[in-house]
Amino acid sequence: MYPGEMIKGSTLQTIQLVGAILFGLALIHTFAAKSFEKLAHRHPRHAGLFHLLGEVEVVFGFWAFILMIALALLNGGQAAIAYAESRQYTEPLFVFVVMVVAASRPVMAFVQRVLSALARWLPVPAELALVWFGLALVPLTGSLITEPAAMTLAALMLAPLIFRDGMPEWLKYAALGALFVNISIGGLLTSYAAPPVLMVAATWEWDTAHMASQFGWKALIAVLINATVISLMLRKHLRAPAPDAAADTAPAVPWAVTLIHLGFLAAVVVLGHHVELFLGIFMLFLGFTSAYQRYQSPLIIKEGLLVGFFLAGLVVLGGMQQWWLQPIVESLSPLALFFGAMSLTAITDNAALTYLGSLIDGISPHAQYMLMAGAVTGGGLTVIANAPNPAGASLLRRGFRDESIGALGLLAGALAPTAIAALAFLLL
Repeated sequence: MYPGEMIKGSTLQTIQLVGAILFGLALIHTFAAKSFEKLAHRHPRHAGLFHLLGEVEVVFGFWAFILMIALALLNGGQAAIAYAESRQYTEPLFVFVVMVVAASRPVMAFVQRVLSALARWLPVPAELALVWFGLALVPLTGSLITEPAAMTLAALMLAPLIFRDGMPEWLKYAALGALFVNISIGGLLTSYAAPPVLMVAATWEWDTAHMASQFGWKALIAVLINATVISLMLRKHLRAPAPDAAADTAPAVPWAVTLIHLGFLAAVVVLGHHVELFLGIFMLFLGFTSAYQRYQSPLIIKEGLLVGFFLAGLVVLGGMQQWWLQPIVESLSPLALFFGAMSLTAITDNAALTYLGSLIDGISPHAQYMLMAGAVTGGGLTVIANAPNPAGASLLRRGFRDESIGALGLLAGALAPTAIAALAFLLL
């Protein structure tokens, strides 16, 4: 339900304006999140509050709460509740569930074994091979296991190799930007794995064959170039990660347990559009991990919940922006639409942009291509540009100075990989 379906006239205009202002404040808060961490160190008396406001994952949920209060004051509590209940929260819930399952010890141990075996076949140091796999191969698996799952696996795999003490900060941001861009375009080989594709696949009749032929091979080339360039930049600073004492003493995971965990992950991915079903699978997963705790590491429940909270807040705030975003999308020529979508993605989720495009009557196939290409190309510019980005930020932020990711640093790190993706989609 869009606000205009509940209210009319001047009240609607006021609510739309308030929604846009709060969305703008949330964006400013996102870019200023690192500043709150600095304030926490300067003012220890209120460090807890500043740390909370400095959590990027908290930002949009916090401002969504402010929006709900404003809606209640302007149009009554029932209208505010009706608006909140009209939003679709399947994606935030799915990202939360798939993060926790994909990050479980049996799944991560399996992925690391497979990639370590592949690394031995390459004529380069193992650390360099693993970094390249984490920046190239794992993002491309997002076309099969979905982008949020790929982001989780890549972030946990790369954290001890890149996002650690001793690595230059600018290289961390370069690697983070390349990872975010590669995840954003790495899901284009199929029609079900990338959130912006899901928004239009049925309406525009795009199947996996269409995605692979029109987008997938171009994305593959861009991903390989980005991963190779960043890996070469990192090679002089790479070293084997420090041994994990807890992992060394933990019992080996039996193959039966590994296969069951992979089965849970596959079931969540397959049922990703059916919230009641994948939540039921998740309950079974939690029960299984409790029954076999000796083969588990602590589940990333907190990190997953924070990311889900962030995305749910974006859903609530983003639902108020259609009134000004859609006219912009509709007014642009195909080439302008590419660059417009790439730029707008930086300040709003790319799936929201493609959804707005699906509402345009008579949009040409060329404009459809440009909108999708621009939306996914800009998916690494900010934390909010692509749904899996908050997951990566949550898992990797402790590797950065002040344990927070600066918005300008991420933007700078993502510019070159974004340019490579743009050239691939425009020239190939």
